[in-house]
Amino acid sequence: MVILPEALLALSAMAILLLDLVIKRKPVFTVLTAAAACGAFFALNGAHGPVFGGMFTADGYSMFFKVIFLISLALSAIVSAGYLAVEQAEHGEYYALMLFATTGMMIMASAGDLIMVYLGLELMSLSLYVLAGFLRGNSRSSEAALKYFLLGSFASALLLFGISLTYGLTGSTSIAAVASFIKTHGLAGNPVLAFATILYVAAFGFKIAAVPFHMWAPDVYEGSPTPVTAFMSVGPKAAGFAVIGRVLLLALGPMNFEWAGLLIALSILSMVAGNILALAQTNIKRMLAYSSIAHAGYVLIGIAVGGPDGLASSMSYLFIYAFMNIGAFTVVTLLTSEGVKAENLEEYSGLSKSHPFLAALMLIFMFSLTGIPPTAGFAGKFYLFNAAIKAGYLWLAVIAVVMSVVSAYFYLRVVMYMYMREPGEKELRMERSFGARLALGITALAVLVLGLMPAGLIDLARSAAANLKI
Repeated sequence: MVILPEALLALSAMAILLLDLVIKRKPVFTVLTAAAACGAFFALNGAHGPVFGGMFTADGYSMFFKVIFLISLALSAIVSAGYLAVEQAEHGEYYALMLFATTGMMIMASAGDLIMVYLGLELMSLSLYVLAGFLRGNSRSSEAALKYFLLGSFASALLLFGISLTYGLTGSTSIAAVASFIKTHGLAGNPVLAFATILYVAAFGFKIAAVPFHMWAPDVYEGSPTPVTAFMSVGPKAAGFAVIGRVLLLALGPMNFEWAGLLIALSILSMVAGNILALAQTNIKRMLAYSSIAHAGYVLIGIAVGGPDGLASSMSYLFIYAFMNIGAFTVVTLLTSEGVKAENLEEYSGLSKSHPFLAALMLIFMFSLTGIPPTAGFAGKFYLFNAAIKAGYLWLAVIAVVMSVVSAYFYLRVVMYMYMREPGEKELRMERSFGARLALGITALAVLVLGLMPAGLIDLARSAAANLKI
């Protein structure tokens, strides 16, 4: 019963593959599956704890992340319908792969064993490699899939090497057993374990697109189908942070003095490089890719400073990020029509005159990504930076604030193009996709509501973070 949500997703994915011709409305079917899986959390409220010999753990911590995965799945699925119709790529396998990828993410969030971490990561990654190259006739999509596959395989190898070193040293791959062994035998300063820790940080750094493991993100984000880019910019990133919590905070908790410094270095590099490189971008998908790298840096602050406030602030920021980032990519998707990609900033000139409502929503998402009140992005950054200051990392909070100011340039540049320039000769046509419009409304509403009333979310995140224990 504990794995009912994951079972629902996997069975639905197989149903789409086997009954492709029977299941007509696959986006609706996917959304209903996500809703059913989410409902299963509440129906099985008492079914918690480790199962399958401790390899799988159901708790409030994993549930919080699973809700993020299911939200990104549902929103990306309903946005995809109109996009795939325009690209003439309406195949049932697309939604099956999204379901399989989400299943992998959920397994990662609940992994109680390093082997389960690897299995969940591979299920997620293999599905995403295919989704990135789903537009088979598009050379950019094929290039994105190949780059993602090659670099992703390298990251998987690093993870396996780290797991093998950990097993050789402790005799177990169980997260609880590894933590107990390290504490009992005083291995906190062991050089082999320190090297394994570096390998874990590198492998997970790739999944969250943190510098210097970010090289795949701009090309993959640009070349992948836009709804897939929205999906992979939220779900896999959140899954990576969920695993970082499980492996670093639990299994390698006694090694905190070693990996915390690594995460702080990655955080600073990601914030600085992500924001500065985004300044030069004229393709909006590449700009959002570098933006995603910078946001990974912000979230790493909470993990690195540790404590219940740090972890809870990172978790709440990831929840908020899901809505504002998917919302921004949904605008790009709605402006994609036959022969027009609407990815260049110049094409957004005068959007406020041709599509005023769409421009207003894009403005909300850009303000939120910048961190301007009263949007949710401001609330998320406030809790993150406040956690850093409370933990004595004032200097880190100052760097993050300065980088947020730098990010205002490229986010507000989009607003400037939409409101302060005249429309170009070729007017953008908005696709009449009900699903994409619905997703746009949901994401915009969530960004505003969470910005005005963030206390409930941070309380939920604190409660979920408190469940992260062996």
